[in-house]
Amino acid sequence: MIRKGHSKLSMDGKGRATDNAFIERLWRNVKYEKLYLNPPDDGMKLYTLLNEYFNYYNYERRHQSINYEKPVNRYLNAA
Repeated sequence: MIRKGHSKLSMDGKGRATDNAFIERLWRNVKYEKLYLNPPDDGMKLYTLLNEYFNYYNYERRHQSINYEKPVNRYLNAA
């Protein structure tokens, strides 16, 4: 709901655990596949590691939930 002069309210509500499941699973993967194996020394190293991981995640990693396709292929074929 949007009212003039007010910010947009979130669509998430109490008890909407399924909305968070994807993000929680994503960050679990980030931590276990990249950050715990390569603990960053500072913020710049953390930024670099996250950039590397998300490039891998979107362009190289095959995802079981989309029939072992790469997300970039799914995105480009849908466009």
